[in-house]
Amino acid sequence: MPAFPIETLLLFMAAALALNLTPGPDMLFCLGSGAHRGPKAGVAASLGVACGAMVHTAAAAFGLAGLLMASPLLFEIVRWTGAAYLVWLAWNTFRAAPPVADGTKVTQKDISRIFLRGAVTNILNPKVAIFFLAFLPQFIDPARGSVIVQALILGTMMNISGTIVNAAVGAGAGGLGRHLARNPLAAKVLNYLSGTVFLGLAVRLGFMSRV
Repeated sequence: MPAFPIETLLLFMAAALALNLTPGPDMLFCLGSGAHRGPKAGVAASLGVACGAMVHTAAAAFGLAGLLMASPLLFEIVRWTGAAYLVWLAWNTFRAAPPVADGTKVTQKDISRIFLRGAVTNILNPKVAIFFLAFLPQFIDPARGSVIVQALILGTMMNISGTIVNAAVGAGAGGLGRHLARNPLAAKVLNYLSGTVFLGLAVRLGFMSRV
C-alpha cells in the first residue's frame, strides 16, 4: 500500500474539508431530503451520495471519467439525464404528503429509496467525475506506487470527510423539519421548499458547462 507523506495527507484533507464544507449539490440534496423526511432520511441521503462518489472515485482511478472529457455527447447525455431525474424528484416532492412529524414513521423502504436517490443523483452529475479526475492527481506521485491505489485511497478519505459533513447537514435539517412538521401550514411550506431545492439543482445541472 502506498505511503503518503504526512504533509501531503494534511494538505489533502485540509483542501478536501474546505471543499466539502462549501455548499453544493450534494449538501443541498441531503438538506432537502432531511428537511422533507426527517433526520434518518438526511443521513440516508448522505450515505447514498457517498456511494455515488465512490463510483466516481473508481472511475477517476481507472481513467473512465476521462471519457466525459473526451466525449461531448456522453457528457450531455449524463447531464440531461441527471437534470430530468432531479425534476422528477422535485415534482414528487411537491405532490407528496406533508413530512412526518415523528421520524419513526419513516419506513425502511423510505430510507432505502432515499439512499438510492442520493446515489443516482451523485452518479448522474458529470461534474463530480470531472472534479475527481482533476483534483486527485494533484496529490498522487507515481513514485510512491500504484496510481490506481493512491487514487482510491485519497478518494475514499475525501468521501468520508464529505459524508460526515453531509450527514450532519441532513440530520440537522431533519430535526428542524420534524419540528416544523407539527404545524400543517409549515409542513406544506417545507414540502415546497424541499421541492424547490431539487428543482434548483436540476436547473443548475441543466446550465452546467463542460469546463
